[in-house]
Amino acid sequence: MDMTMAAEDLKAVVNRLRRAQGRIAGVIGMIEEGRDCEGVVTQPAAASRALDRAGFAIIATGLQRCLTDEDMAAPADREQMRARLEKLFLSPA
Repeated sequence: MDMTMAAEDLKAVVNRLRRAQGRIAGVIGMIEEGRDCEGVVTQPAAASRALDRAGFAIIATGLQRCLTDEDMAAPADREQMRARLEKLFLSPA
């Protein structure tokens, strides 16, 4: 399955991943500085949400591409693709 993404979709996904990367770096810094627990605890959840949203954006793009792909005309191809997409969709959960 080719995951070529439109430039605007790719930019949004990369931005979300960078946001998550920044949050994770922030958590590491906070721990290394010995910051209070309450401030540190909220940051991993924010990073996790950013990663989840990026993953779902990638999956949604894949679903859109697969649903519009004219090469998936044969029932066997559709079933195989359905199984692969189901696996992808459930992977971030």
